[in-house]
Amino acid sequence: MTGPLSGLRVVEMGGIGPAPFAGALLGDLGADILRIDRIPKPSAEPETPARFDFYNRNKRSVALDLKQRAAIDAVLAAVAKADALIEGFRPGVMERLGLGPGVCLAANPRVVFARMTGWGQEGPLAQEAGHDINYLALTGALHALGDADRPPPPPLNLVADLGGGGLYLTVGILAAVLHARETGEGQALDVAMVDGVTHLMSAFQAFRQLGVWTDRRTDNIVDGGAPFYRCYETADGKWIAVGAIEPHFYANLIACMGLAAEDLPDQNDRSAWAAMRERFAVVFRTRTRDEWVERAAGRDACLAPALSIDEAPNHPHMRARGAHVAFDGVTHPAPAPRFSLTPGALRRAAPSPGRDSREALSDWGLSPGAIEALEATGALAQS
Repeated sequence: MTGPLSGLRVVEMGGIGPAPFAGALLGDLGADILRIDRIPKPSAEPETPARFDFYNRNKRSVALDLKQRAAIDAVLAAVAKADALIEGFRPGVMERLGLGPGVCLAANPRVVFARMTGWGQEGPLAQEAGHDINYLALTGALHALGDADRPPPPPLNLVADLGGGGLYLTVGILAAVLHARETGEGQALDVAMVDGVTHLMSAFQAFRQLGVWTDRRTDNIVDGGAPFYRCYETADGKWIAVGAIEPHFYANLIACMGLAAEDLPDQNDRSAWAAMRERFAVVFRTRTRDEWVERAAGRDACLAPALSIDEAPNHPHMRARGAHVAFDGVTHPAPAPRFSLTPGALRRAAPSPGRDSREALSDWGLSPGAIEALEATGALAQS
């Protein structure tokens, strides 16, 4: 194992979205991630070939039939050696399986039982289904996104699932593991996407109460309302993004555009923003995207090309940073963040369910006889 989290052991209950994303992030940084998957049906074809399931990289998979008591006991044996357990089921599912926080903490008083949901473990919506867009909607964040005359657009599933969910789950686990190592006390974490996104909205909640943020879309400084903080179409039908908020950067931007400050309204005159957006749009349509990028280079104009997913890995800066790496025959985002002494690494290709059942359970302390007994009863499968 390599990375700053080498030696950290995590049991991850197989699922989708922010929970496996957090597990992959911990795995990239060196943690030993034991993913508990369902035993696949013999004729079942995977929805996604394993090597494209980036959220499962740097993990080992054990396939268990959790309807069998022997499989539950195997999970608890792993929990007894784990620093943390990650689960992303609806509230109450782990309890019904016989793997609730009370049971797991009895097996290992130091374990961190990390629960990832959209709505949280409690509250009127706790048992309702949902996805990123639904959780985002409840926080006020979705309403603030997009053009004023169009429906709010879903920002992929980056904000609630991964930002408000997976990253807060990761921080919570690391904080609780530190506490457990100092005190010997494990605990349960209630990680909810609505909580995380609400926390991410801290500045905008403050701006609204201060009176400098309106509840209208495309009317504020970083929601596309400001002419100096939005995207513009270029002559070749592509897009550039400008973010020249500070006065000196704004001065550099308009100079790059060939405009003079004395011919424009004040930068922060909101009553003039709509007209300024139209004027800027006309100017930016006079050159191609790459021409604007070349023109702005070295001028601190806060201008960047809005690259497509296919273009991003080939940009000179992204290549120089090694932001994408070839691994298992496909292109992966590189581990992040970067450590000078203990860098993260891509060590294991994402597994098919049960690929590592025997090896992983042996490494986690189960005896050969116990593993053979699990296989004999059908509670364990090795793919």
